Amino acid sequence: MQASSPQSNLPLVRRLEAVGFRAWPAASVVYDGSWQVRLTGGHPSKRLNCIVPLDPSDHRDMEQRLERARKRFESYGRPLIVRETPLAPPVLIDHIKADGWRMFETVDVLTVDLTALALPDTLDYLPSHDIGRFIDASLAVEGESIALKPALAEILSAIKPPSGFFMKEDPANGAVAVALCVQDNDLAGIMSFAVAEAHRREGIGTQILSSALRWARISGARQAWLQVVSTNATALALYRKFGFRKAYEYRYWWREGRG
Repeated sequence: MQASSPQSNLPLVRRLEAVGFRAWPAASVVYDGSWQVRLTGGHPSKRLNCIVPLDPSDHRDMEQRLERARKRFESYGRPLIVRETPLAPPVLIDHIKADGWRMFETVDVLTVDLTALALPDTLDYLPSHDIGRFIDASLAVEGESIALKPALAEILSAIKPPSGFFMKEDPANGAVAVALCVQDNDLAGIMSFAVAEAHRREGIGTQILSSALRWARISGARQAWLQVVSTNATALALYRKFGFRKAYEYRYWWREGRG
């Protein structure tokens, strides 16, 4: 089964993919035809290190183009990954399947109409513009290595649309929740949303997400979007409570044993 389907709203997919690229920019982006080749040497994020084909009909010279990309990824010390959205050529996906690639993760892209959303009248949390403080909080909440700080600083500093960094910090426990909201014209993307494991099911995630979405609406956004791994049942339940619904999904593919 392909990530694409006859029911896919391809214009919406193209628009959400474009704002997604701007909301989480890779350090290096080159195009091979309509295939976007994204690489970021300092950060292992799959979204920042993958091929994203953006035209269902662009599948010429697949083997040669995949080999060119493999060598480029190898120079970065990265495995070659294909990100399959509904814009990916089915012929390409059939080819990599037959060649021994496997799909290892599915991500749902969700949207909600902000104009119809019931949100609190006030912001429980005000957005910050302190990138360094947000990075420290995000790494602490996610339990990730402080060694990623320079790469995260580069990524966040490269975001061009207006952004709000939302954090809850406890004097005794440090950072307990974070969210990044990137407003791109009438679309607002929720990125890096996380609650520390010890503070889940306390309503903190609802508060932070409500503040980010209300800020986005006040700032002129009419629709919000986010991406969540399809097996993350807890996060999906929270997003459904807010009215988020699935717009499409994408999948990651790689071939074990190859760079």
